[in-house]
Amino acid sequence: MIKHALALATVASLLGLTACNKPADGSDSSAQTPAAAKIAGDKTIATGFPAGSKFLAAARAAGLDQTLNGPGPYTVLVPDDSAIDGAGSSFAADPSNRAQLTGAITNLILPGTILAADLDRAIDKGKGKDVLATMGGGTLTATKDGGKIVLTDSAGHKANITKADDLFSNGVVHHLDAVLMPSARAPAGAPAVGKPVG
Repeated sequence: MIKHALALATVASLLGLTACNKPADGSDSSAQTPAAAKIAGDKTIATGFPAGSKFLAAARAAGLDQTLNGPGPYTVLVPDDSAIDGAGSSFAADPSNRAQLTGAITNLILPGTILAADLDRAIDKGKGKDVLATMGGGTLTATKDGGKIVLTDSAGHKANITKADDLFSNGVVHHLDAVLMPSARAPAGAPAVGKPVG
């Protein structure tokens, strides 16, 4: 009962939040530029997922699909389906798993629209790294390795951004090759959490 109430409180706070984070470079990423808005059109993050998306199924089970359909703006870090498969029960799209799903998904949502170029600049300005606050109350550290942006969760698990800057009317999606979890909710021995699959 307490976990369910916590999950609902988190969802309610997400719906009421306005983005206030700025990248470390000081630029305002809370709204899209007019050019980005034109490219994005009127499709929201939630409506932009392909049919059968495991991330969207998990967001629906957690009750966060409406948040991703809301005004935002949000930056959503979406693990590919094979990474979600490897994450086991952490990403099981089951309403009885709602509290854990809420924690896992909100750990992959950043307030504001943060493009790959913003991350690059922030990493450079931060002398090789930038710490990002997630909507779930955790942090992710952005670094670069061989020209790729790498995100690391608080437990030290890493994921590469494999495709960046899918623009939508309410934010941007970056695709990952691994699932990053909040350390308190990371299941012991889950093989694919924070590790590229394949």
